[in-house]
Amino acid sequence: MTDQQRTGRRSGRTGRRPGPAAGAALLAAVLAGAAGLAGCSPSGTDGVGGDSADQQAGGAPDRLAADPLTAVRSAADITGRTGSAHAATELVTESAEKKAVFTGTGGYDYVKRIGRLEVQVPPGAATTGKIVEVLLPGTVYLQNSGAKVPEGKWVKLDVRQLPDGNLVSGGATDPAAAAGALRGAQKAELVGPETVGGVALKHFRGTLDLAKAADATGGRGGDGLRMGAQTFTVKEIPYDVWLDEQGRLHKVVEVFTFAGVAGSKEAKDQVKVVSTTSLTDFGKPVEAAEPPAADIFAMKPTDAPKDAPKDAPKDAKESPKESPK
Repeated sequence: MTDQQRTGRRSGRTGRRPGPAAGAALLAAVLAGAAGLAGCSPSGTDGVGGDSADQQAGGAPDRLAADPLTAVRSAADITGRTGSAHAATELVTESAEKKAVFTGTGGYDYVKRIGRLEVQVPPGAATTGKIVEVLLPGTVYLQNSGAKVPEGKWVKLDVRQLPDGNLVSGGATDPAAAAGALRGAQKAELVGPETVGGVALKHFRGTLDLAKAADATGGRGGDGLRMGAQTFTVKEIPYDVWLDEQGRLHKVVEVFTFAGVAGSKEAKDQVKVVSTTSLTDFGKPVEAAEPPAADIFAMKPTDAPKDAPKDAPKDAKESPKESPK
């Protein structure tokens, strides 16, 4: 069951977007120095209902579909029915001049629809050490995001404040969003059987459409996917995904591209982001909770960095325009 089905909302409509966001510029600056990346997360598994682990609503065990496209599109819902999973992420950003690698660990609870990641920041970024992220459909909380945020405090952002919908700007792709993007798969082919981490899996490859993934997801879970669809310059997103015999997602690699120079379509100005999400320990509890209200730091326009890089994606310093209805 997707958010759209649960709430009855019409897909493709995100409502009124927030005004200019200091938080968006702040998050952009975290990554800016590392790879020219600036602001540019169910999502796939956000829309999962309360079915028992590895079971469909009718009680039959999940199985990998014989048709590649059906298998890929179904991965988010099937994975969500496991209840939870632990995650490892890698995000590699590369432009004509810079390359940076962000790694993260954490997990996602598909029942409570909340996840937590700890992302290691490479040298050259606007902050040091690690960024802790708490992820919910349409919302991300950040700790140690730099700028003028007091130590131990959190910044709360609506993903619609970020041009890429927080698919890459947080240094990792929300595990729920990484799976949710597969709902928009347009092409899929079976590469063959492969063993990953000692597990026998099927490797599929193809392209996906984030706008269609957002529509298939619906609700707040689709907001980040929709923002990415508007911002990324390559609309046919390449992916590779590894699924087990139950159809669960064990690993997915998605390649996003945006213009490092606002509005430019020239190859030299494009920034490529290769996002890898690996899931293990299906059903094992995940510790994730929203930060207490007392620990949320209210950003002000003057708190945001004023030196966002010139090669930031268009509108990185302000909220994106509302999508057509």
